Amino acid sequence: MTTQAWGLLGAFLLLLVILAWPLGRWLTTVMEGRFTFGSRLESPLYRLAGVQPDTQMSWLQYALALILFNSLGLLAVYALQRLQGVLPFNPQGFAAITPDSSFNTAASFVTNTNWQAYSGESAMSYLTQMLALTVQNFMSAATGIVVAIALVRGFARHSVDSIGNAWADLTRITLWVLLPLSLIFALFYVSQGAIQNLDPYKDVTTLEVMQYQAPVLDAAGQPSVDAKGNPLTVASSTDKQTIPMGPVASQEAIKMLGTNGGGFFNANSAHPYENPSAVTNFFQLIAIFLIPTALCFVFGHVVGDMRQGWALLATMSILFVIAVIAVTHYEQLGNPQFSSLGIDNAAGNMEGKELRFGISASSLFAAVTTAASCGAVNAMHDSFTPLGGAVPLVLMQLGEVVFGGTGSGLYGMLVFAILAVFIAGLMIGRTPEYLGKKIEAYEMKMVAIAILVTPLLVLLGTAIAVMTDAGRLGIANPGVHGFSEILYALTSVANNNGSAFAGLSANTPFYNTLLAIVCWFGRFGVIVPVLAVAGSLAGKKRLAVTGGTMPTHGMLFVVLLIGTVLLVGLLNYVPALALGPVVEHLMLFK
Repeated sequence: MTTQAWGLLGAFLLLLVILAWPLGRWLTTVMEGRFTFGSRLESPLYRLAGVQPDTQMSWLQYALALILFNSLGLLAVYALQRLQGVLPFNPQGFAAITPDSSFNTAASFVTNTNWQAYSGESAMSYLTQMLALTVQNFMSAATGIVVAIALVRGFARHSVDSIGNAWADLTRITLWVLLPLSLIFALFYVSQGAIQNLDPYKDVTTLEVMQYQAPVLDAAGQPSVDAKGNPLTVASSTDKQTIPMGPVASQEAIKMLGTNGGGFFNANSAHPYENPSAVTNFFQLIAIFLIPTALCFVFGHVVGDMRQGWALLATMSILFVIAVIAVTHYEQLGNPQFSSLGIDNAAGNMEGKELRFGISASSLFAAVTTAASCGAVNAMHDSFTPLGGAVPLVLMQLGEVVFGGTGSGLYGMLVFAILAVFIAGLMIGRTPEYLGKKIEAYEMKMVAIAILVTPLLVLLGTAIAVMTDAGRLGIANPGVHGFSEILYALTSVANNNGSAFAGLSANTPFYNTLLAIVCWFGRFGVIVPVLAVAGSLAGKKRLAVTGGTMPTHGMLFVVLLIGTVLLVGLLNYVPALALGPVVEHLMLFK
């Protein structure tokens, strides 16, 4: 890594901790109901909805409430897309989205995946972008956070059968955390050049006349071909360009803070209206990790031992720094085949990257967005070197517990922490304990489900795609890289990330349906067993610390936890990685 890359990484981590510490205290205050002024303002909302905020829920009631809440969101987002052609705030007159694409997008945004098989600026009306997609950015982020809070309560409470009230938790996290932070970041983005309006698209005159080949259309309006099947084109030119407008900054703010990742524009955070400068790029990185980092401090505050929160944060940080070093190294190394052809390779692999950001900022962004379940991109991961592109893939396959999404990163890492103390207990012949709670058969069954559900979805979904004609038709780059494109897509949606190797043509009924199903079960297939663990822990008595209790706040536990994440989280994917990125890397030297 260059000096610039090290400096960028150091500044990022330093500012992240400085900002996350007070946010962690504020999150703790809000979620413990100690923000009394806010509680008074919430009361009319609870009365309107018929909710009793002080009524506690069992883990099953909590899970059912979240599934109902998100199912209603799924229906709302689907309906808004299907009806957008007759709804207002559609200055471009976009027609309704097809049923399969609407289903895919609805499932994607509700589950915090934000996989986009469409081009936002040429498909979605302003109303759909605001009322469907942006609203779900808030709701899906809030869902992840309240699940993490519920699990933390399971550790903190004892001898009770409740883990909180889902409706009160969702309300508080949305009103007093996500909305204020989004307002601050949206105003910052506007001040830096991001747009925020409801204007129709602008047709402008370009400085130069653009020459291009236009397809020749037949009487039915379809592209014509010659006798050999080659497309017919005619030389054309234009001095006009259509510039998309829209409410971009408001969506951009929650897109990053909520680790959602769905861009207003197809180019996502490589687009200058979403990410105007190196300054906004840096603070987008901060926004992605801000809440996941703060939740580590919330964990320490709620369980009454800040060392526990620091231990989780240290584990995440070590894994993250290793990932950044790896992806930056391979991107700065470039393609060795260029050197063998006599082409200067000193600049590294700049394919698919914005010149405004360069390799260092693009590599850091790739690691951040895939370590978190965000999926926003400022460079095309499909154009990374084989091992450079493998790093984002591996970060997702770890379950996105390296900081992870809003809430999902913390509860995912806590699942691995429970597994780590169980393994340690087996090695010393003692009943495993974590934070004074015995880890027994029931908890381990739920942990096993939570860990194994995503690898099962990824590998089974990848197998279905490569075995069927409909799946193989989406591959733009046949061979090893084509397999990597499919593996990346299934890994991304099962882990609720949403980024892609863009060479895969996924806007087909096959992929829209398959990926929607995978991202739904990838989300709730983990959330339900995590809440079951929370309920079980909350009902247990707290055990006193003895000389035989394994400390879970020092470097020994951090090393054990890192080993557990790498061995258990990644081992399922090693054969698939060998068939994709590893083989592709070796092919560079043939």
